[in-house]
Amino acid sequence: MTTPGTELTVTVSGGSTADAQKVVQALEPAFGAPDEPPADANATVHTATFAAGEGGSPQESAGHLSAPVTVTVQGTPEAVEKASDTLARAFSAHDQGTASGDQEQERQLLLTP
Repeated sequence: MTTPGTELTVTVSGGSTADAQKVVQALEPAFGAPDEPPADANATVHTATFAAGEGGSPQESAGHLSAPVTVTVQGTPEAVEKASDTLARAFSAHDQGTASGDQEQERQLLLTP
């Protein structure tokens, strides 16, 4: 669970650990380094948490994914929008839906190779 206004949580499922690392690396220029990058090769779901707003300019491309991955971003509406825009610039992204709460938003994206 994120703290409103302070964090962006990213969950990546599908693909490989390298794919999850590419997703996280694509977000680093916009959000700074995550608490811990994906590293467990046996995991089927990878999670990273960013302190929202610490990064600079987003990058245009993060490389190619080996398989489609589902990415869920959760945080403030501004952080979720920034993350979604950043991922759409770096990968081929398809919006799978958004859910909003009082102070948080969650968006699911399908990123394809």
